[in-house]
Amino acid sequence: MQDLQEAWTALRYGGAMIYPLLFLAVLALVLMLDKAFVYWRYVRLPAALLDLVETYGFAWSELERMLATLNPRNHFGRFFRVIHDNHLKPAWWVESRAGDEAQLIEKSLSRGLWVLETTVTAAPLLGLLGTITGMMHAFNLIGASGLVDPTGVTGGVAQALIATALGLFIALIALFGFNFFSRQQAQTLDEMERLGTRLVDNIRLGENATGGVRHEVA
Repeated sequence: MQDLQEAWTALRYGGAMIYPLLFLAVLALVLMLDKAFVYWRYVRLPAALLDLVETYGFAWSELERMLATLNPRNHFGRFFRVIHDNHLKPAWWVESRAGDEAQLIEKSLSRGLWVLETTVTAAPLLGLLGTITGMMHAFNLIGASGLVDPTGVTGGVAQALIATALGLFIALIALFGFNFFSRQQAQTLDEMERLGTRLVDNIRLGENATGGVRHEVA
């Protein structure tokens, strides 16, 4: 508890810019935790489902059974379900509907990433602004007659250094989070596209087997 109080006391030397910087830090942290939860909870592909999709000529009823076991908000489940529900239609129709669903999933995964991207730019600028105000405070204490308040000058320099360091630290954390989750999003969408192609290939396999005419069985 005492360490936290000492850290807060040190941060207060950073001046007014500390508060918006802390706000950005909390916002970025909450967003990264939310993204981590989403990928852990809703972007997981069971190994058994992956093996089934990779199987040549699998049974669509088995795919339906496995999809029923997934969380309704699972992104892979949403994507596969669109293909499954339309698998009796022509392949070009299925690809169109799957592409629409993939776009919705991409928007969902990218939601909030602009906050991290903005934090990467804004945090160092706020730190720089704190540096400028701190140095201005220090220079104002140096009058025509010389240095009138050595302690005040030291405080101004400390304010400048703390604001700069905090801004850079927050920007680095936000940059790591932005790059990590952007990469996770790209990998997820690439995997969906690859597996979607497998499913559409099975639809084309069925079309070729029936001469391009497919009827839904009641």
